[in-house]
Amino acid sequence: MLTIGIDLGTSAVKLLLMDEKGKILNVVSREYPLIFPQPGWSEQDPDAWIRETMTGIVQLTEGFDKSQVAGIGAGGQMHGLVVLDEDDKVIRPAILWNDGRTFAEVDYLNQTIGKEKLSACTANIAFAGFTAPKLLWMRNQEPENFARIRKIMLPKDYVNYRLSGVHCTDYSDASGMLLLDVKNKCWSKDMLEICGISEEQMPTLFESFQPVGKILPEVAAQLGLPDTVVIAAGAGDNAAAAVGTGTVGEGACNISVGTSGTIFISSEKFGVDDHNALHSFAHADGNYHLMGVVLSAASCNKWWMEEILKTSDFSAEQQEIKPENLGRNHVYFLPYLMGERSPINDTNARGTFIGMTMDNTRADLTQAVLEGVAFAIRDSLEVARSLGIDIKRSRICGGGAKSPLWRKIFANVCNVEIESIAAEEGPGYGGAMLAMVACGEYPDVKTIAEKFVQVTKVEKPDPELAARYEDRYQRFREIYPSVKALFPKLNG
Repeated sequence: MLTIGIDLGTSAVKLLLMDEKGKILNVVSREYPLIFPQPGWSEQDPDAWIRETMTGIVQLTEGFDKSQVAGIGAGGQMHGLVVLDEDDKVIRPAILWNDGRTFAEVDYLNQTIGKEKLSACTANIAFAGFTAPKLLWMRNQEPENFARIRKIMLPKDYVNYRLSGVHCTDYSDASGMLLLDVKNKCWSKDMLEICGISEEQMPTLFESFQPVGKILPEVAAQLGLPDTVVIAAGAGDNAAAAVGTGTVGEGACNISVGTSGTIFISSEKFGVDDHNALHSFAHADGNYHLMGVVLSAASCNKWWMEEILKTSDFSAEQQEIKPENLGRNHVYFLPYLMGERSPINDTNARGTFIGMTMDNTRADLTQAVLEGVAFAIRDSLEVARSLGIDIKRSRICGGGAKSPLWRKIFANVCNVEIESIAAEEGPGYGGAMLAMVACGEYPDVKTIAEKFVQVTKVEKPDPELAARYEDRYQRFREIYPSVKALFPKLNG
C-alpha cells in the first residue's frame, strides 16, 4: 500500500511517496511563481498549483506500481483566498497568507467589530494574512468580482477539489479563515454575515483524517492511478507538519523554520490566551492547538544570503560564525520583512538591523539574522509560558531545521531541548500519514504518529550559553516597542 503526500508551499509543491511502514520512497518538487502586483501584496495562480501537482504526481510514481497507491493527503499554505464562480472557475489570483493589503479591513474587524466579538465567534482576532479580511477587501475594492463568488476555498482545498470534485476543507485549515467557530467546529454565522457571504458559499467541513471522496475517474486516468484512490481532507501546513513530526496529544511542541516560522503546541482541550496573541486552532488529530506565527523565518536567511550577500552557499557563511560569539553579538535583527503576526500583529513592522559598529563583520550580521528569527519565535513561546504551559522540549522541522548552528541557537534562545526527527518532510509526510488513516490502515493520527516518527538527534541547551541568550533576548524585546511608531511613517 502506498500513499502520496502533498506539501503545497508558497514557492513550490513538494510531493512524496510513502509505503505503509512510513518509508519515503520518492520525493519530487515543482516550483511555481509568486506574483507581487504592489508592494506588500502577494498572489499566486491556483492553476499553477494544479499544473505542477499533476506533473509532479506523474514524476513521483514513475517506476513504481501505481496500482498500489491507495490515498492522497495534502498539507498546504494556509489562509489564501481562492474564489470560484458558478462554473467553478477561478475568479482572480489567490491572495496569499503573506499578503499585507488588508490593514484597513483588519482595523475595521478588530476595532469596529471588536476583538472581543471576534474572539467569541472564532477564538481568534483579525490578522492581515487571514481569509476574512481578504473577503472584505474584495467586497470593498473588487465588488464585481465579489458578486461572482459562488465558492470560497483555501489553497490545498482547491487542489483536493480538482482531484475529487468535492468542495471541502478541514477544521485545522478552516481555523485560519476567521470564519470558523473553532470551539464548536462549525462556520460562524455572525462572521459570515459580517463578511457578506453565506454558508452555501463555504466548503464542507471534515476532520483532517477523514476521506472527502475518491479521485475523479478522468483525473485517475490522467495520472495513471486507480480510480479507487481516497482523497483525505488533509490539513493546513502547520498542522500537517505537526502530524509529520509526531506533535499530537497533550502539550507536545514543534517549531517549524520554513518560509514562515511557527511554534505549535498541541492540546486535547480547547483554549484561548487572554490577548489572542497566539492563534487558537483545531488540530489535524481531531483536537486543538495554540500557534504563534512569524511571517518571515528561513525566508529572512534566504533573502540575506541570496539578495544581499549574493551567495547560495548558506553553510559556508554559517561556518564563519565562531562558537565563542554565540550569545555575545551586539547586532540585532528584527525579522519583520513582511510585517509581523504573532504576537505583535503589526502589518507596518519592517526588518531592521540595529547595534552595528565599524568593527562588525559579515558573520555578525548573518548571526543576527539567525538569532532574530529565534528571538521572534521565543516571543510566542513566552505567551504560552504565561498561560502556565511548561515546554521542556520541542521538535523542529522546515528548511532552517537542517542547520546545526540554527538548531543550537534555537535550543539556547528558547532554553528547551530541540529534537530532530528521521523524516524531515514536514507537511508532505503528515499529509501522507493522514491519507493512511483515511484509508483505514491506522485507527487514528496518534497511533500512526507514535509508530512512524523517530527522534534522531537532540540539541540540549548549554546553561552558560542559555544565560547569555537570556540577556540578549531581554534587550531584543525592547527594540520593537522603541521603533514601532517609526514604521508607519517610513512606509508612507
